[in-house]
Amino acid sequence: MMQVFGRSIISEFLGDKIVYRNLIPQDERLLPLRDIGEKIGLSPDVIPRKSEKDYATVIVQMLKQAREIDLPGGKITRLIYIGDTRLNDGMAFANICLAGKWPGLAFIGSETSDPIDFEIIQVASNQRLFLANRWNALVDFHRYCKDEGMPIDEETAVIFDLDKTALGARGRNAHIIDLARVQAVEDIVATLLDDGFDKSTFQTHYSTLNKVEFHPFTTDNQDYLAYICLILGSGLYYLESIVEDVNNGSLRTFEQFIKNVESRVDKLQPELVRIHKEIYENVQAGNPTPFKAFRRNEYLRTISKMGHMDDGLPVNSYLENEIVITREVQSIALAWRMNGALCFGLSDKPDEASIPTKALKVQGYLPIHKTETHVVGMR
Repeated sequence: MMQVFGRSIISEFLGDKIVYRNLIPQDERLLPLRDIGEKIGLSPDVIPRKSEKDYATVIVQMLKQAREIDLPGGKITRLIYIGDTRLNDGMAFANICLAGKWPGLAFIGSETSDPIDFEIIQVASNQRLFLANRWNALVDFHRYCKDEGMPIDEETAVIFDLDKTALGARGRNAHIIDLARVQAVEDIVATLLDDGFDKSTFQTHYSTLNKVEFHPFTTDNQDYLAYICLILGSGLYYLESIVEDVNNGSLRTFEQFIKNVESRVDKLQPELVRIHKEIYENVQAGNPTPFKAFRRNEYLRTISKMGHMDDGLPVNSYLENEIVITREVQSIALAWRMNGALCFGLSDKPDEASIPTKALKVQGYLPIHKTETHVVGMR
């Protein structure tokens, strides 16, 4: 039975050993991407994404450094990975194992209403995925690790995905994370379009282009999608023409789209010209998070949905209205830390959507991993 286990923060079990999209560790003792990249020959202008091999190389260096800081002379000989998506987390897991030359086991969870089930998939000679449709199967996964000769101890690095795993578990509470993001897009588009904003039209634009069939065009990048919705709302382009151009292949990439807008920028309102220029320059520089205003608003929307409800309410009230910490992840992480394992958090959420600005810090705002919220799950 699902229960509420009080309140807590992600840093209770991960500390500051967390990196968001920009690969700048929250633990200032760890080297950021910039310094690691110089040592291993990465381009200084590129921030690798979670599924890329360069990302794995950077994470391995961070894990080794973190182990040395906590346990001088200690070494990592195996990897455990806890995530929620077979594709993205599975790829990150495989790449990190390869880069670290470590054997590994990964738990990929997603709660469903189907009968309890799990599947074990061999992805390499020394790598396996444990796919489960219940988050409380983490207990079974722990036993499986032990049975397979993968003890979780001082020689083990354990990576926890944050979004839709440690926070807002997929299949259970993830929709609140999505809701915060959608509301953030709507907020920024409405503000910039002012009297020209139509909520119903926006929702049609967003829901249409947020589908998998348009991922080759948007790359499933919410910054890109927010910008496209803004341009559609301005009337410079129409949804029907974009859908047609994507389907017939004449519009293949977001970069192509924003260059088209640049060629017609004189037809935009002055305020939209300003925001377009900022986003265009960020895209040209290869920044994967070009729409900064949207992401800062996403941070505010996300924080507003953490821990804001009174204590003592029914469990479903929290699951339907708050981004909550996943109890099963919290408890297993605390146990593994007690065993000496290195616990490390990864998030592909942009830093701008995860960490307050200096002005907000002065007002008492905290990073997502230090923001208190309710803990919900099964014992």
